[in-house]
Amino acid sequence: MTPPNFTYNESAAGSVHLHLAVTVDFRSFRAGEAAVLPRYINRTMSTTVSTAIPAHISPLAQSGPAHFHPLDPLTPAEITLASDIVRRHVAENTPIKALKFVASFTVEPPKLDVLAFLGIPTAPGAAPAPKPAKLDRKAEVHYIGLVEGTAFTSTVLLSSPTSGSVLETTQLPEGTQPALTIEELVVAEEALRKHPEVVKLAREVGVDAHQLYADGWSIGYDDRFPSSLRVQQCLLYARFGPDDNQYAHPMDFFPVLNSNTYEVLAIDFAAHRTTPKGALSSSSTRPAALGEDGLKQSGRERIPPPLEPFDYLPDLMAQKKTGTGAGWKERDDLKPLNITQPEGVSFTMEGNQISWQKWKLHIGFHYREGIVLSTVTYNDDGNVRPVFYRMGLAEMVVPYGAPEYPHPRKFAFDVGEYGLGVLANELSLGCDCKGVIHYLPGAFVGHDGKPTIVKQAICIHEEDAGLLYKHADYRPGGRAVSVRSRKLVISQICTVANYEYAIYWNFYQDGNVELEIRLTGILNLYVLGQGEKPNGFGTEVAPRINAHYHQHLFSLRVDPMIDGVRNTIVETDVVPVEAPTGSAENFAGNAFTTRKTVLSTTAQGAREFDGHRIWSIVNENKLHYASGQPIGYKVMCKDMPPLLAKPDSWVATRAPFATKQLWVAPSKPDQLYPAGKYVPQTRSTPKDSILAFTAGNQSIRNEDIAAWFTFGVTHIPRPEDFPVMPVEHCRLMFKPAGFFDQNPALDVPSSADLRSQYAVSSASCCTPQSRI
Repeated sequence: MTPPNFTYNESAAGSVHLHLAVTVDFRSFRAGEAAVLPRYINRTMSTTVSTAIPAHISPLAQSGPAHFHPLDPLTPAEITLASDIVRRHVAENTPIKALKFVASFTVEPPKLDVLAFLGIPTAPGAAPAPKPAKLDRKAEVHYIGLVEGTAFTSTVLLSSPTSGSVLETTQLPEGTQPALTIEELVVAEEALRKHPEVVKLAREVGVDAHQLYADGWSIGYDDRFPSSLRVQQCLLYARFGPDDNQYAHPMDFFPVLNSNTYEVLAIDFAAHRTTPKGALSSSSTRPAALGEDGLKQSGRERIPPPLEPFDYLPDLMAQKKTGTGAGWKERDDLKPLNITQPEGVSFTMEGNQISWQKWKLHIGFHYREGIVLSTVTYNDDGNVRPVFYRMGLAEMVVPYGAPEYPHPRKFAFDVGEYGLGVLANELSLGCDCKGVIHYLPGAFVGHDGKPTIVKQAICIHEEDAGLLYKHADYRPGGRAVSVRSRKLVISQICTVANYEYAIYWNFYQDGNVELEIRLTGILNLYVLGQGEKPNGFGTEVAPRINAHYHQHLFSLRVDPMIDGVRNTIVETDVVPVEAPTGSAENFAGNAFTTRKTVLSTTAQGAREFDGHRIWSIVNENKLHYASGQPIGYKVMCKDMPPLLAKPDSWVATRAPFATKQLWVAPSKPDQLYPAGKYVPQTRSTPKDSILAFTAGNQSIRNEDIAAWFTFGVTHIPRPEDFPVMPVEHCRLMFKPAGFFDQNPALDVPSSADLRSQYAVSSASCCTPQSRI
């Protein structure tokens, strides 16, 4: 990578050209270095992140494909067009002299217009509304004026493949920042290697500048800096050889940078528990004031990084001769397991729209949410029934539990501060996805306004899902039925610095819809002093390597349309009856029942989870023919931990969604993100957060509603999670509850796999025999 190069040029006409140029040859990156940018491997990216603003729109190389669906993500050509339209608008109508682009995405048309366009009914038994003559194609573009440091958002009408106009531009208030970008994180690392004070501090503990590696994070909460600055914190590590796992060598200081100029604003040092009784070396967990000697305030000496290698790449593990893991060799007793579909897949694609086993839905790619599923319907014996309008990961927060500063700043919003689409991997056939695979691409804007394309961003395939149902009549001569289940899997994998999130949407033949998130990658690690112990806030996963306790709390936004857009949430608690054992009502003492509460207002709609609580999304306008209950879907999830930070903590203030496991509000197109639309550097609860969505006593019964479910894991790391973590699972499932008359999978054929065979050459005593 070339170092960042800043230049100012003033033309004869007086216009200013500010350039921040960086060239990155990602093919020269070693595997671990490129981990934060896996999709760029085998590519060269050369970009000027702020260019002179042109006076005209450049011609497009291609017009892009026709749109099959009004919610299709922007094509690469549309991203380029939108950028050019914004450049021209800015040049002609604003004093901004140079800019960098941050985000560009589809503005979704109104829900009822989309449903009418697609012929989806909005109420039980109703015919679809008349199809609108047309739906405007619009883009929203976020960008920053580099000279002024101000941020803007523009709405762009894409009136044709080569033309359009800016409909509206808004300057964001001071202190409001759009998401951090990949380019900002990459350039920050190189800038630190050239900063004299950072280099000096690294050398004091035996690390040369070229061995210094930085994971850029949003600043979290830090009111020491002016709110007008765009700021990131850097977590530092050392790499002592090619492809060495740098996370095994954490450093003991934290630079803070301006993300526009890459100026180092501060260098923080954490207090340690190096005293004999494990007390902090500092008298307080507060941050040092700017200008104060941070190391002196921490009350401890410098701590060099651990030197022992702990690698996860096979060739490097084989080289280790002493210490933990020495003598490693790869297992040689694993036989091939192949997945084949000789007749091809059972799904069909039309653009981004898929049809499979009576399901039909649209698969979107969003720079922020990653996979977005929409207009989900089920063909119930010829009756096309709407189920969900829109489903996406609206936010997540990862709070850490160590109280000594600056560790409390570590509570990343990996959706709102970075973007799951921006961080999506280029998926590998046969490894990330195995079987017969269809891929969808994703695209997002770079600083220069050009699209970055992830060719294989979303993986679509089928998997065997075990038994769907089985029963054997045990009586003599009784018959049996055994039917295997299959699921459609729609997935992506995102790398967020050290961590990976593998996101799987699973659709089943019995009407179930499941979101599964698998957490893997490398723990966030920090250095321990000689003889120091984590003392209740982390796990020493290897000598002098501390993995702090933390949580991963996801917010799934669901816009339901269970047989229509007017839905209700019902809460069901499973409870023992109050009548005592020996009473007339409960003589044996075994009785338990359900207690149902209809959530009628937003004040009622903020709920906490306990182990026996179930929420259902129902349509009260349609009753099941036998039970007499409203048709619906229930939410099944055991992974709903409470936020462990204090109610008035920085985390709870900025991420209010994490304080409850369910929130319900009227569905509104501008109310998607429960921690606010612009998340980086917020210092108070945003005015457009979930608290604003649910304020007052708005009606949510038999209304067009949206629900936000908070789920995730509390991670107390184990040594077995190091040096790379086996996947940790968390799941949330939507299960039909009275939606169908009976089991909807009775028509799935019972078929034996003729390729299955005995594992040994002849039958043995363990070979199954007839019971009768």
